[in-house]
Amino acid sequence: MTQKEQIANKAVEFLLNEPRGLRCSDLLRLMRREFPDIKEASFHWTIPDLPLYRPDEIHKPARGLFRHVKYRETEVESDIKAVETSRKTAGEQEFYQSFAAYLVDELEECTKAIPLGGNCFKDRWGTPDVVGVLSPRPSDILKFSHEIVSAEVKTDPSALITAFGQACSYRLFSHRVYLVIPTSVPESELARLDALCRVFGLGLILFDAENSEEPNYQIRVRATKHEPDMFYANRNLKVIEDELFG
Repeated sequence: MTQKEQIANKAVEFLLNEPRGLRCSDLLRLMRREFPDIKEASFHWTIPDLPLYRPDEIHKPARGLFRHVKYRETEVESDIKAVETSRKTAGEQEFYQSFAAYLVDELEECTKAIPLGGNCFKDRWGTPDVVGVLSPRPSDILKFSHEIVSAEVKTDPSALITAFGQACSYRLFSHRVYLVIPTSVPESELARLDALCRVFGLGLILFDAENSEEPNYQIRVRATKHEPDMFYANRNLKVIEDELFG
């Protein structure tokens, strides 16, 4: 039996025990442990092509994710089940303040950020959950114009499409926009969102939606800066001027 056959056979065995599949890095780690005498290069040559080498047993539902074809027909059902079992135990509003602090202290993309939510802007296009501003500090040698950062926080994994649409609408009046979603989102859905955020310039951040005390925010895609429509930016900022700039 060739090394390629050994690796493929063991991959099939691993994937049969993982209905939700395995990431490439996880599969590689398991292979190293199983076959310590096989050279690293052999793994890197074989693992990425497993769906081509064994199409009747292995498929890729998303980038970097391998799943046994046995679970292909139940892929949607398993993802739905994952969504249902990861329903939020904390309300979205419980995360607004901590994410505002994350924008300022960790990402350092704002000098001030405030929780918002609700219908503060009284606009059918929606109001961000968190809004921040990046302003030049007195110590900055090069001064720059204020930059507005908006964020949409979602604790319900079944509302991702709505959340993505809302986040896109915030680009109308923001220089940067972040979509903040639970780490429990199924990998196939996360892969699509990752790709869409990169196409539309949105930032993507994952967090533990079941722990409002320690959300553990993790950045996956950093938001791209763009120029908003100043008419809508000024109109919306007028509503929160005192709170954001005071």
